[in-house]
Amino acid sequence: MSLHTHSIAALAEGLAARRFSAVELAEHFLKRIESANPRLNAFVTITRERALADARRADEARAKGGAPRLAGVPIAHKDIFCTDGIRTSCGSRMLDNFVAPYDATVVEKLARAGTVLLGKTNMDEFAMGSSNETSYYGPVRNPWDLAKVPGGSSGGSAAAVAARLAPAATGTDTGGSIRQPAALVGISGIKPTYGRVSRYGMIAFASSLDQGGIFAASAEDCAYLLHAMAGFDPRDSTSVDSPVPDYVGELGTPVKGLRIGLVKEFFGEGLDAATAALVQASIDRYRRLGAEIVEVSCPSLPLSVPTYYVVAPAECSSNLSRFDGVRFGYRCENPKDLLDLYKRSRGEGFGAEVKRRIMTGTYVLSAGYYDAYYLKAQKVRTLIANDFRRAFAAADLLVCPTSPTPAFDLGSKVDDPITMYLNDIYTIGANLAGLPAMSIPCGFIGHLPVGLQLIGPHFGESRILSAAHAFQRETDWHRRTPAAYA
Repeated sequence: MSLHTHSIAALAEGLAARRFSAVELAEHFLKRIESANPRLNAFVTITRERALADARRADEARAKGGAPRLAGVPIAHKDIFCTDGIRTSCGSRMLDNFVAPYDATVVEKLARAGTVLLGKTNMDEFAMGSSNETSYYGPVRNPWDLAKVPGGSSGGSAAAVAARLAPAATGTDTGGSIRQPAALVGISGIKPTYGRVSRYGMIAFASSLDQGGIFAASAEDCAYLLHAMAGFDPRDSTSVDSPVPDYVGELGTPVKGLRIGLVKEFFGEGLDAATAALVQASIDRYRRLGAEIVEVSCPSLPLSVPTYYVVAPAECSSNLSRFDGVRFGYRCENPKDLLDLYKRSRGEGFGAEVKRRIMTGTYVLSAGYYDAYYLKAQKVRTLIANDFRRAFAAADLLVCPTSPTPAFDLGSKVDDPITMYLNDIYTIGANLAGLPAMSIPCGFIGHLPVGLQLIGPHFGESRILSAAHAFQRETDWHRRTPAAYA
C-alpha cells in the first residue's frame, strides 16, 4: 500500500515503528505535489526545505523517545494562516509580497505537535468565494474532474487532501468554506464551534463568523488534527476557555439512541433530487445503526443567505480597511498624493469579488442604512440561533445536505454572484449561530462526490466526530480516491 493512502493513525503508527522515516514520508508527498500541482493549482507555495527540516526534527524526536503522536505527519496550511518567514498571500495581489513575521496559533500548535509543513494552499481571495475562482493565482481544479470547481474558499486545501497530496490540511469556514469544498471533492471537513480554535494570526474576513478547521480523508483523521489545534488562546479575544475533550478517544461513542434531527427547511426546493436521495440513504443507514430520526423545523433558516450577505460584507469592509498601501502589502506605483495612494493601491490590489463585498459592506454600515440593513440582519441572526436552540432540545445532532448539487463547471457561475452565493445555503446557518458542523462523503452522482452535513450543539465536536466515524466504519466513500491520484 502506498504511503499516501494511509490514514493519519497508520502514518503515526508506521513512524513510531520505524517502518519509514518522516524524511521519507515528506519526500513522498513532495514528489506527489510537484507532479500533480501544475494540473490542480492546489498549492501557491511549496516549502520543500522547511518540510525536510521539520521531518528531520521529527525523526530525531522519535529516536530520542517521547515524541508527540503526530510527529512527522505532513500537512498543508491554507494561505490565510500567518507562517513565520513564509509568504502569506490570502490568494490576493494585495498580499502577494507579504511574508508573515510570526506564526498563527494554529500553525504554532500543529508545529508543536510535530507536524511537517509541505506548503501553503490556494484559496478564494481573502476567503471570499464558493468555487476557488477568485484567487489571484488562478482557479483550483477538482481532482475528480478538472473541468469542475473544488468549492471554496478553502478549495486548495480540499483538492490537496482529495488528491492525496497531503494527509490533512487546515482551512477556514466563514459561511461553509470547509464543508462545501469537502463535499465537492469527497473528503471530510470539520468547522468547530466559534471560539474553539484560535483565530490569532488567521487573516480576518468576517470576525464574528470566521473559524479555523481541518480537512482530512476521514473523521478519525480530523479528530487527530483537531485535538492538536483546539484550545484557549489568550491572544484571541474570541477564544473560549473550555476544556478540550479527547476527540480521538471518544470516537467509539455508539450511535444507538442518538436523536438525529432532519431540518425540514433543507429538504425542499433547490435541492438536487439525486443529492437528496443519497442524503436520505445516509439517514436510513443511521436509523439501522440505532439512531432515532426526528424532524425538526428551523423556520428562519431560509433567511440565512441574505442575513450572511449583510453581516459578512459589513465586517469585511471594516477588516480590509487596513490594506491601504501604506504599511504592508501591495502599493501602486508613483502615487500623486496620499488619496491617490489609497485609491489605486486598493483598486489594483483587490479583485472584483472583494471589491463587491467591500462596497456592499460599506453601504449597509453607512448613515441612514445601518438600522435598515445591518441591525435588522443581526436581529434575524438571533432568530436563526434561537431556531437551532429549539432544534437541539428535540435532537442531539442535525443532519442535512452540505451542498445543493455536486461540483459545477469552472466559469459557470463566476459572473452570477447571487447563484454562486446560493451554494452556501445549507452551511451558512451554522456560522451565524457559531455551531460546529462537518461534511463527510455519502456517495456519488456519476463520478462526482456528494457530502452529508452533521451539525452539533455548541462544543459538540465529539458528538459530530463519533457519529461521522460510525458512518464511515459502515461505508467506504471516504476511502475513494480520484483514479489519476490513486
